[in-house]
Amino acid sequence: MMLKQLPITIRGENKTDVRSQFAALCYRINGGRPEILLITARRSGRWIVPKGWPMDGMTPAASACREAWEEAGVIGKPSDRCLGLYSYTKTWGFDTGVPCVAMIYPVQVKALAADYPESHERRRKWFSPKKAAARVSEPELARILRDFDPRILH
Repeated sequence: MMLKQLPITIRGENKTDVRSQFAALCYRINGGRPEILLITARRSGRWIVPKGWPMDGMTPAASACREAWEEAGVIGKPSDRCLGLYSYTKTWGFDTGVPCVAMIYPVQVKALAADYPESHERRRKWFSPKKAAARVSEPELARILRDFDPRILH
């Protein structure tokens, strides 16, 4: 039996106190093979997946999908199935870092918008799962990307 995801309620807490984020593994099928969309981080330019803080009243999967829209212009369908977790340090300023754990949700990409909120701040590119895994810095995320098989969602 599949349980339905419930929206999160954030009551007065500071989003930065949560230290958990929701990430989107944005994918498409091209020629029968999965491809994964990566974007660049704004400051460092390294390859990452879209992610952000929990959003009040939204499920984790819906929050991940919203981040995919804002950061990559993804128009797609999220799945409530969490693919796994990865950890990283979110940097603020020059010397401040916050440990974070990101839960990653698949988002099947239906289209990519040319104009989206962060279109002038990031690049985006499609990769095979193996090449996407080689481009990211976080080992746990790399494993999730490398092992991703969209057939597990159906």
